[in-house]
Amino acid sequence: MTTKIYGIKTCDTVRKARTWLDAHGIAYQFHDYRASGIDEARLRRWVAALGWTKLLNKAGTSFRALPDADKAGLADAAQAEALAIALMLANPTLIKRPVIETGEALHVGFKPDDYAALFG
Repeated sequence: MTTKIYGIKTCDTVRKARTWLDAHGIAYQFHDYRASGIDEARLRRWVAALGWTKLLNKAGTSFRALPDADKAGLADAAQAEALAIALMLANPTLIKRPVIETGEALHVGFKPDDYAALFG
């Protein structure tokens, strides 16, 4: 399986990750989920593997712009995962980035040392 990187092309962290991959000769496909969205089945697989709390970007402006009721709903353990998935599907900019799928591994974020271990 080809390495696939998911993110937003204008995101600085995604740019750094793509630059690192290019510099290390690692072929990949890029999926811009701002332009193309994200399919529900894939997002659910990510949540099952990593947990919604690792995928939902609570630090960004998209999260801060959410209605207070949505943010409060995330504190309710009974509905938090379903609400987080619904929010990320409706607004993919809420997904932390980049997300890397290698076929064997799933990784969120970019740190050069983590990528060196992942692709080493």
